[in-house]
Amino acid sequence: MLEKAKNIRLLILDVDGVLTSGVIYYGPQGHELKGFHIHDGLGIKLLQKTGVTVAVISGKTSSAVEKRIQDLAIKHAYLGQEDKLPAYESLKQQLQLTDQQIAFIGDDLPDLPLLRRVHLAVTVPQAPEVIKQRVDLITKNKGGKGAVREVCELIMNAQGHYQTVIQSYLSR
Repeated sequence: MLEKAKNIRLLILDVDGVLTSGVIYYGPQGHELKGFHIHDGLGIKLLQKTGVTVAVISGKTSSAVEKRIQDLAIKHAYLGQEDKLPAYESLKQQLQLTDQQIAFIGDDLPDLPLLRRVHLAVTVPQAPEVIKQRVDLITKNKGGKGAVREVCELIMNAQGHYQTVIQSYLSR
C-alpha cells in the first residue's frame, strides 16, 4: 500500500459516508446538519502542507459541506455531481495529473467509476460489499470517524513526510 501511495499528488474525497458518518440530520427549519470528525480535518490540513492537493467530489450540495470545505481551505470542490466522472476529468486536467497520481475515498455505487479509475482506491468498513471488492484498501476507521485521517497518514508515511510532521509538534 505504501508503494501505491508514494506518488499520490491528489486525494479526492466523497462526503457522505466518508467525511461524515453518512447520517443526515434535519434541523427544525429543515436545514441539513452534518458532523465532521476533527481528526479528519487535521489530517487534511497536514497532508496539504506536504504538497498533496485535497479535493471533494460529492453527489449532494450542502451549506454545511461548503462551510467545512472553506474551513479546511480545500480549493477544489465539486458539489451536486451525481455523475462524478466529468468533475474528476476536469480536475485531473486542471491539475495536469494522471490517474496514477490520484487517490479517491468513496463508499457507494456513485463512487465506483472513480474507484475503478484512480491508482489508490479506498473505501470505509461500512461500504457495500460490491465496493469493498473493488478497492485497494478498506480503512480500519469508519467514515466520519477518522477514515480520512488514516489515509492522509498513509500517504504522508509513504512519501516520507509523516515523521517530519510529528517532529514539528514535538519540537514546540
